Amino acid sequence: MSRSRRHLMAATTATTVGLLLTLSACGSSDGSGSDAKSGGSSKGSNLIAIITPSPDNPFFKAEADAAKQKAKSMGYQTSVASHDDDPNKQSQLIDAAISRHAAAIILDNAGADASIGPVQKATKAGVPVFLIDREINRTGVAKAQIVSNNAQGAQVAAQEFVKGMKGKGNYVELTGLASDTNSGVRSKGYNDVISQYPDMKKVAKQAADWDQQEAFNKMETILQRNPDVQGVIAGNDTMAMGAIAALKSAKKTGVVVVGLDGSPDALAQIKAGTMLATSLQPAALGAQKAVQQADKYIKTGKTGQPEKQSIDCELVTKENADQYGLFARK
Repeated sequence: MSRSRRHLMAATTATTVGLLLTLSACGSSDGSGSDAKSGGSSKGSNLIAIITPSPDNPFFKAEADAAKQKAKSMGYQTSVASHDDDPNKQSQLIDAAISRHAAAIILDNAGADASIGPVQKATKAGVPVFLIDREINRTGVAKAQIVSNNAQGAQVAAQEFVKGMKGKGNYVELTGLASDTNSGVRSKGYNDVISQYPDMKKVAKQAADWDQQEAFNKMETILQRNPDVQGVIAGNDTMAMGAIAALKSAKKTGVVVVGLDGSPDALAQIKAGTMLATSLQPAALGAQKAVQQADKYIKTGKTGQPEKQSIDCELVTKENADQYGLFARK
């Protein structure tokens, strides 16, 4: 083989590898990419990778947007991507962030157990991870786990639910993903309150995996078997929307519906009188805190905060709904 041909093949291979590394970001990116130095460390990098569940859910879009805006305001480049609650896709996105020598990862994870390994891998590679919204089942791996106070938020929502049902009647509970610790915490928070009222009877409990269509389908089936339902309490507002649609399809009115998140759709339904209440999670605030702590860690090696952090939720009803906007008080 000629020397010139060998040089051409080497150049082509180098170009291909460079292209694959660029494409491995798997998400939208601002700027020309990371300024990271070589050596498998995030030191010197200017990229913050933001990874969340699907932005089709307005809560996840709000936190991703808030993290991106905060990072950009602090002088960072950003990449934003969704793992769609798929642990394998999450692992690929974290690998891509590592390969780009990201300065930090802001992550709303795809499973309390399934995410431990990928977070450990990033940490060992010198890329600190800051969790938002969802915890993992291990401490000492992520630099921060910033979540809404799901137990408190569920309890205030359940109290309003009981009040709306006047302490009696048949009700349905819709729960989220079993792999998400928030699902269990919220369900327990609901039960801790409602179980104190013996005239409240849970006629069905179904997992709808945080999904509106799934909630609609599950609620339709429940109503066929239990037509005499007076209330629905859902683990998030997206499932509450599905339940409301199923109730409308079945021509059932006057059913008390309560959710959790504080989504724009929920606020609209509350104002319209078709939903009683929601417990609003300050999504933007949690994401902004994560970026601020990532910035401090990048610069000093410390966050200045404990790893586990929680932010209280706020009850939203028809009386105060006008005071709230996109997962935050106006």
